[in-house]
Amino acid sequence: MRGFSGCFQWILLAVLTSSAWGSENPPVAKYVFLFIGDGMSVPQRMMAEEFQQEVHKKGLVMNSFPYQVLTKTPSANSFITDSAASGTAIACGEKTNNGRIGTDPTGKRLESIARTAHKSGRRVGILTSVTLNHATPASFYGYNDSRGNYYSLGLDLIHSGFEFFAGGAIDRYNDEKDGKFQGNIYELAQKEGYQVFHEKSDLSKIEPGMGKVILCRKDGALPYAIDAEEGDLELVELTRKGIEMLDNPQGFFMMVEGGKIDWMCHANDAGTVLRETIHLDEAIQVAYEFAQKHPDETLIVVTGDHETGGLTLGFAGTGYQSYIHRLQFQKCSQDVFRSRLQKELEKLPKDAKWEAIQPLLTESFGLAFTEDRENPMRVRSAERKMLEEAFQNSFQEKKISASPLTTTTVRLFNNKAGLAWTTNAHTALPVNTTAYGVGAEVFSGMIDNTDIAKKLRPILQQPAVSSK
Repeated sequence: MRGFSGCFQWILLAVLTSSAWGSENPPVAKYVFLFIGDGMSVPQRMMAEEFQQEVHKKGLVMNSFPYQVLTKTPSANSFITDSAASGTAIACGEKTNNGRIGTDPTGKRLESIARTAHKSGRRVGILTSVTLNHATPASFYGYNDSRGNYYSLGLDLIHSGFEFFAGGAIDRYNDEKDGKFQGNIYELAQKEGYQVFHEKSDLSKIEPGMGKVILCRKDGALPYAIDAEEGDLELVELTRKGIEMLDNPQGFFMMVEGGKIDWMCHANDAGTVLRETIHLDEAIQVAYEFAQKHPDETLIVVTGDHETGGLTLGFAGTGYQSYIHRLQFQKCSQDVFRSRLQKELEKLPKDAKWEAIQPLLTESFGLAFTEDRENPMRVRSAERKMLEEAFQNSFQEKKISASPLTTTTVRLFNNKAGLAWTTNAHTALPVNTTAYGVGAEVFSGMIDNTDIAKKLRPILQQPAVSSK
C-alpha cells in the first residue's frame, strides 16, 4: 500500500506543480547531473522503492526529490522508442527515428546538451555501466545513422574532447572490418590527449589536473551489481571519481547511465533489475551528497529513456498480496545462473533425475523443495512439474541447453515475489523524471523526453559563476 500511494503522490505533485521560470531567465547551476536509467520507468522505480522500504526501511533517493514529472517517450517514427532515439531526444531535445544517434530523421547533426555545456566552459563527464559507445552515452557525443556503427561512434567519443569517460569498454575498439578503421581506438585516444586506464586499481592513479581520462574495462560492460566481485569497477565509485576529476571553477555536466537495468528487463529478471536500480540510486546518492555541499550551485535530474519488459507489480497467483522482499533471495543474475546451470547439466549422467540440480536452484533463488507449507519459498507440486518439464527440455537431441530451465526458474521466482512481465521488448509507458536543486522546479506537469534537453540547455548555455 505504501508504494501504491507513493505513486499517486508523484502523479499528483506532477499535475499540481507549475514552472517557476522560463528560458529567458534560467537559474545558474554550476554543476548539473543527469542520471538515466535505461529501461527504467514507474514499475522499476516502485519495485525498488518498495523493496528498500520493506527490507532496509528507507526509500530511493531518486524518488525523494521534490519535483516529479511523467515523461512521454515516443520516437519520431514509432510510439515505442529504442535507446538511440530516446537517448538523442534526451541529449539533443529533438525527435529522431529509432536507431539514429545524434541526428534528426534527415541525417542533420544535432547538438547535445553535453556539447552545449562544453562550449560554456564546463567540463563534461559521460559514465555508464554498459559500453561507452552504446546508444545512450553515444547520444551525448556521437553522430550516426545507425547505433550499430560502434567503431565510428568510438571515434566520435575520442574526438569529443570531453574530459572524463568511465564505464564499460569501447565496443569494437579495434574493428579492422569497419570502413572507417583508423587503428585501435584506445591507442588513438592517447594521441588525442587522453590517458587510458582499465583497472579498478588505477583509480588511485587518476588525480585532478592530469587532463582528459578514459577509465573503462578493456572489453565488455561492467558486471551486474548482483554479480560484482572485489576488483570490479562499479558505477558508484566511478561517479565519485568523476566528481573529483571534473570539479573546477567553471563547473561541470555529468551524465550517468544505469544501462544494464534495460538488459535484465529484456530478460525479465526482476532480482537483477532490482539490484541495478538500487545501484544507480547509490550513484545518485553520491551526487546528492555533493549537492549538500554546494546547495546553491547544483542541479540533479533523474529520468529513464523508456520502459522495458512491461513489468507488472502484481501477479494473479498472489492476488492482492505483494512479496517484493523475496527478491532478496536471488543471489546472482540470470546470466550467471545460466552459466552455472549449463556446467551442472553437462556433468550429469544420462539417467540423472532432475532433483540433482535442485541444490543449485535453492542456492541461487532460495527455492525450497520441502513439504513445509509454512515456508514461503516452498516449490508447490504444480511448480515442480513445470521445473521438471523444463529440465527434460534441456536435453535436446545433440545439445544440452540451460535456457529452458533458466527461463522457467526465473519466471517462477518472479511470480513468488508477486511480479510478472508482458514482453521481452520495450513498451510505450511514460517514465518518471525527478529533479532536485537549482532550477529543479521547471520539471513539472507532463513533459516529452525532448523537454529534458530543452529545460537544461538554457542553464548549460550560461557560463558558471563560481561562489568560491
